Amino acid sequence: MELTKIRYVNEKREQEFNKLGIFDTADLARYFPRAYLDLRERQLLKYAYHNDVVLTAGRVLNIPVTHYYRRGGLVRITCEQEGFFFNVIWFNQPYVANKLKAGEEYLFYGRVRRETGEVCLVNPTFELCEKAFRLKGIVPQYTVKGSLTQKLVRDAARLAVDIEKPKSIIPYDLQEKYALTDLYSAYREVHNPSGFEQEKKAASRIAVEEYFALISAFKMIKGGREQVRINKYSCNASSLTDFIKTRFPFEFTEGQKNAVNEIYSDMLGGKVMNRLMQGDVGSGKTAVSLCALYISVSSGYQAVMLAPTEVLARQNFSAVKKAFPDYNVGLITGSMTAKEKREVKQLVQNGFFNILVGTHAVLEDDVVFKNLSLCICDEQQRFGVAQRSSLLNKGVTPDVLVMSATPIPRTLSLIFYGDLDITTISDKPKMRVGIQTNIVSTEKYNDMLGFIEREIKDGKQAYFVCPKIDGDEEGSVMSATELYEEMKIKLPSVRVGLLHGKMKDKEKNSVMQSFKDKALDLLVSTTVIEVGVDVPDASVMVIYNAERFGLSQLHQLRGRVGRSDIKSYCFLLTKATEGVAIERLKIIKDNADGFKISEYDYKLRGSGDFMGDRQSGKFMNDLGALNYGTDSIFLAKKISDEFFESGKSLDGIKEVAMKKYEKLKDITLN
Repeated sequence: MELTKIRYVNEKREQEFNKLGIFDTADLARYFPRAYLDLRERQLLKYAYHNDVVLTAGRVLNIPVTHYYRRGGLVRITCEQEGFFFNVIWFNQPYVANKLKAGEEYLFYGRVRRETGEVCLVNPTFELCEKAFRLKGIVPQYTVKGSLTQKLVRDAARLAVDIEKPKSIIPYDLQEKYALTDLYSAYREVHNPSGFEQEKKAASRIAVEEYFALISAFKMIKGGREQVRINKYSCNASSLTDFIKTRFPFEFTEGQKNAVNEIYSDMLGGKVMNRLMQGDVGSGKTAVSLCALYISVSSGYQAVMLAPTEVLARQNFSAVKKAFPDYNVGLITGSMTAKEKREVKQLVQNGFFNILVGTHAVLEDDVVFKNLSLCICDEQQRFGVAQRSSLLNKGVTPDVLVMSATPIPRTLSLIFYGDLDITTISDKPKMRVGIQTNIVSTEKYNDMLGFIEREIKDGKQAYFVCPKIDGDEEGSVMSATELYEEMKIKLPSVRVGLLHGKMKDKEKNSVMQSFKDKALDLLVSTTVIEVGVDVPDASVMVIYNAERFGLSQLHQLRGRVGRSDIKSYCFLLTKATEGVAIERLKIIKDNADGFKISEYDYKLRGSGDFMGDRQSGKFMNDLGALNYGTDSIFLAKKISDEFFESGKSLDGIKEVAMKKYEKLKDITLN
């Protein structure tokens, strides 16, 4: 039903809802709260600690002031609470200024920041106390923009639920068997909770429904992909064994051997391969992927390897050329000239190149293969399902091997890789030495720099990673450009380079090559070096504002060192001295297993934050911040398995399930 049918929504407000991805009452009923406030528990701000999330009240003392700067705007007000003064600021939300009035008292919910003697709340949600006092118990909080207020969204969402009366697509007998409550009642509860325990049960019920639809969609897609093999490989086990012995100066781990066996079995079997190979950083996935390439090209077919960045694509190109001296290997990237691309595309189409390595440029429509039989996606977590599908269309039912160096929890793999068989490499090459990880406070910063300077004099190299490229007026986060200039002054004897995403590809490649060639000792970078980059002599990783990164991302960055038999170090720099930030960093310090870290990360961040920005307005808003456990996902899978094994008609779930899949297919992982 149209949004304007709800009495609270006029045409102007409808446009504001549209900006949030809400176009009808069905979307609004599914626009779940991002948090809940317990109005019985308010805090005095003067007793709150740095980074606490609090519900507190304050009277606005001044007309809201909006400051504009290069990358956005800032709204600032000063408030008073029982004689205690504090500031409230909102970044990049200029519309907030029109919702606040001097002299009025508001209820704020947000994060506390205590720095240089100042106490402030950052980006809080808020509501006029006069209205808030009429509310009781637990109140849902939504993401709002423009003229939309919490009260408006709250009231409109409740009406939308009553209009839509959501119904389950899970067959009634399975609902009874697993004691699933009424879906409509669950929706009413999450938008108007009677208690936290009741809200959690309702959220779990909705999560089961959502994941049942998604997992079922993947089953339908996967069933359609189990195609009979057209490409027949002539490679036998003995020739593959010879390839491994002659091309790799080390013995494969048990995990690598198992992975090769599974890939060989797939490719020599009767069905087309659709396999994910995931493993921790440094587990040797690239070596295994070269074996898959050998099975293809030694049988007379073409193969392609796709990478998310040009730096990684060029690194893969070098590795493939070294492993296949008797074959023709091509490279195509976005930074190449139009003429260079045309030449490569022509050589691919006429079959000259046996293997093509590239970035997203591979996906261009005019990249045509003569007889493509194998597609490999490196760092698959950076690609959406739609991009993978685009690659598959370049061959006739080609085999697919996707690789991920971001170990993800089994729960998330059910969602993101539900259409693939999964191989996991859980061990690492014996020659790898452990990485010593330390949390470094501001007081120890100069001591750390002295240690790194000595390491560099001893022939080692270092990465310094920052969360941003440029500085801003807030000034609380170290930027790569600022650090680059600082290091040139603080470490004058060290050759320092700068690498970040705004640089042109040719410039990035040049800097990275200089670092690999040891023409640079220290590389200041953003997270562009997070995936795949392999510099054996790099033994030090320094991560600034480490508390700003997810645990899995920190682990990925740490994995850029310790890639040889050299003793390596990772320093996590933070201003935090206690609380959640330090606890998170201790998880990284005390754990080297990427799979364990990913489980912690999943629990801390949830599935929404684990996924990339492209899902904004899509999957993230499907479940918001609903409070459900991973057991809901496993229950959904169990019900889906039982449903498909029963042979029941798919008609009742097909439409909803495929809509769910469409929302997920372009999502990447952070």
